[in-house]
Amino acid sequence: MQQAAKSTVTLGLLTVLLVLVGLWGWNAATDPLPGKSDPPKCVPTSVAAGDKVFPQQVTVSVYNASDTNGLAGRTMGVFAEAGFNQGDTANAPRNAQVTTSAIWTSTPENPDVLLVASRLGQSVDVVRRDGLGVGVTVIVGDEFEDLARGKKSMVAEDDADICSPPVN
Repeated sequence: MQQAAKSTVTLGLLTVLLVLVGLWGWNAATDPLPGKSDPPKCVPTSVAAGDKVFPQQVTVSVYNASDTNGLAGRTMGVFAEAGFNQGDTANAPRNAQVTTSAIWTSTPENPDVLLVASRLGQSVDVVRRDGLGVGVTVIVGDEFEDLARGKKSMVAEDDADICSPPVN
């Protein structure tokens, strides 16, 4: 009788083990495959004093503080046509009191900010505060019409870190 009890216990344990392995296998087989991760829109890049910064090195995010639907997307398209890299587009927070255009940045003297500001013309306000998106944060208001001619590049006065697109 002991032999029969040992066989029963062994078969019971093997059955439990088979069920557990089956559940683990089923779970692993039905999990979604890992997706391709999107590269970051920009990465911190050091610029030495005296270096030129070009639009291709600058990522811009545009936020709409106007009542015009799609203004941020259209403005982002104009920046992209001018050679800038596309960051984020969205509506600005409700408390954004911007009439024409503004740049929100913690580094108002950086060459990327100055280059973008030159494209927004004389009416741009550069406000020292955290930006909303990646790169240089531009807020456009009801009276914003189009980009100005601006500078083709900006020379860095001091060493700076800018947000540039990743190098492939």
